[in-house]
Amino acid sequence: MSNLISQLNLLAPEIFVALMAMLILLLDLFVQDKNKHFIYGLSQLTLLVAGLLTASLGFSDPQFAFKDMFIFDSLAMFLKMMSYITLSIVFIYSRNYLLDKNLLNGEYFSLSLFAILGVMLMISSKNLLLMYMGLELLSLSLYALIALNRDDKKSNEAAIKYFVLGALASGLLLYGMSMLYGFSGSLDLYTIGNVIQTQEINSELLVFGLVFIVVGIAFKLGAVPFQMWVPDVYEGSITPVTMMISTVPKFAAVAMLIRFLFQGLDYLVVDWQQMLLIMAVLSMAIGNITAIAQKKIKRMLAYSTISHIGFILLGFYVGTIGGVQASIFYLTTYIIMTLAVFGLIILLSNSQKSIEFIDDLKGLSQTNPWEAFLMMIVMFSLAGIPPTIGFYAKFSVLQVVINEEAVWPALVAIIMALIGMYYYLRIIRLMYFEKTDKKIKKKTFLPMLSVLTINAGSLLVLGIFPKTLMSISALAVGGSL
Repeated sequence: MSNLISQLNLLAPEIFVALMAMLILLLDLFVQDKNKHFIYGLSQLTLLVAGLLTASLGFSDPQFAFKDMFIFDSLAMFLKMMSYITLSIVFIYSRNYLLDKNLLNGEYFSLSLFAILGVMLMISSKNLLLMYMGLELLSLSLYALIALNRDDKKSNEAAIKYFVLGALASGLLLYGMSMLYGFSGSLDLYTIGNVIQTQEINSELLVFGLVFIVVGIAFKLGAVPFQMWVPDVYEGSITPVTMMISTVPKFAAVAMLIRFLFQGLDYLVVDWQQMLLIMAVLSMAIGNITAIAQKKIKRMLAYSTISHIGFILLGFYVGTIGGVQASIFYLTTYIIMTLAVFGLIILLSNSQKSIEFIDDLKGLSQTNPWEAFLMMIVMFSLAGIPPTIGFYAKFSVLQVVINEEAVWPALVAIIMALIGMYYYLRIIRLMYFEKTDKKIKKKTFLPMLSVLTINAGSLLVLGIFPKTLMSISALAVGGSL
């Protein structure tokens, strides 16, 4: 009995989030429209309590539950805490936008909580079945979130496209999992790794199964050549949902990649290294070059995301603990930057006019000087210009790649980073050196502007003192691998 209680205690954050997501969905039926802010408060409280429950488990050695299907280690602690903070900021930035569009309802918040529940399960999965359940929960929630604005044709198209491609990727991943089960007779990742290492298995078939696994993970990350859904879904979704898709699920995809490749299939490192390298180089090249030609800001940010995913994969390609630490550090930096840029787009949009085209930002420094200044910091960081944290993120990945004497991938990354600077600096030029008659209406959402100022300011502060975030990333990975 005590053993069951201790195991349930390990899953307390997941159980709590699941109960609250269902409660919020139920309460939404009875709460009047004018009191929808209560649902918002309850959702934020859910994330706060989930964070406290997770923190109470401690930063100790790995703990297991339910026949080792569930694992809680330093990596799970770090990624879950980052997921809570990220979703909480997404809620803060989304609130006024959803109110303007008459979309502030329990459906948005409960679906987001179900999505983060899927993320939490994927982060702590050591079992193929549990990982797939988490993936499906996350995917189904995102399909519904993308189609949240049911009256908008673009949202419906984006949801259908994401559903079709997502179902295909899930099928490929499931096929790869079934092959691993066929080889090992087990659903446990560690057992699968041991069987592959100790028994004679047809290596060609094994690599064939590995390809399906990597394809499934690459789709969730939005890496080339499985990036087709990213620009259309980013453009078709309402901006708060785009912000959600571009941030929280990335923690789950990276966790899945580490659990599969570094904890389960590390024996096949030579095989998956080549796959990651090809995807990393193509993602950086296609993401950066295609972003230059974009006129719509969300499509530009979609291709920008693809290029950043390339950098994250480049760190994983190295196949060392140092490489994983650099990639986790890069991922955290990318999330902070993405929250800030989408938060600014939401702040500058209103019920009559949304920031859709890059040219909509012309002359922003004259009408909204503070918002223009914050946007400039974010663009500098996304471009990787010192002293912002974006520079150290790129530098840390390049450092581990060069240390492994992989010179040409590092050179490609540097060239692509230089090309990528063009479309980030173009926005700064438009804001400060161009004039327009279409003035953006000034708004005074002080709480949101305050959080945005801290968000964008942190890019500078963390850039000046990067060791703190680097140390936390190293601690999270070091206690897990």
